[in-house]
Amino acid sequence: MNILVIAAHPDDDVLGCGGTIAREQGGNEVRIVILGEGVSSRFARRSEAAAADLDRLKEDARAAASELGARSVDFGGLADNRFDELPLISVVQQVERWIDTYRPGVIYTHHPGDLNIDHGVTFRAVLTATRPGASSHLVGKILTFEVPSSTEWSFQRVEPPFRPNVFVDISETLDHKIDAMRRYRSEIREAPHPRSAENIRAMAAYRGAAAGMAFAEAFELIRSLRVKG
Repeated sequence: MNILVIAAHPDDDVLGCGGTIAREQGGNEVRIVILGEGVSSRFARRSEAAAADLDRLKEDARAAASELGARSVDFGGLADNRFDELPLISVVQQVERWIDTYRPGVIYTHHPGDLNIDHGVTFRAVLTATRPGASSHLVGKILTFEVPSSTEWSFQRVEPPFRPNVFVDISETLDHKIDAMRRYRSEIREAPHPRSAENIRAMAAYRGAAAGMAFAEAFELIRSLRVKG
């Protein structure tokens, strides 16, 4: 089965479903698409972001994907934290191209209630690109993931809040997830930040406890279709 992870920024893929990516190896082909640059919003002007910094982040993303066993990682190059300045159709068309190229049966992407604006736009673009009849390829299942330092920081003040109803046991792949996050030299943080190794493990234990597992990643199922073939 082809599985496609569509993330807004470098590291969102690891934080949201890194353990699941590593678990899905063997009989499945997992590919990652990262739509945004990831660092340019840290500067007053996008042009101030050094090309070397952007290249280093891509290098880290490739190293993280390799750690998880993903088949490939592609980059959309959209301006960081500025997805809402673009016509939605331009983001949708980019997502449609990746779907047509990789023809996934399952897509993992962002939850629409995240604090980060790019996450919400990414979800909307995925949902629009996968609407029935949009292309000859029908995506069977769409799941959204949570991203520490975004999903929980919305404090459920935006609708809808993240309500997980799918749990994946990552007891054997959690260390791969944490090691992949360490590949992001500029993104991993020290505790008590949610993106620290300690709190990534704590979140996995919390989600696992809800489902009778040692460690788990949680997802909200948006749509599931039984398709031919």
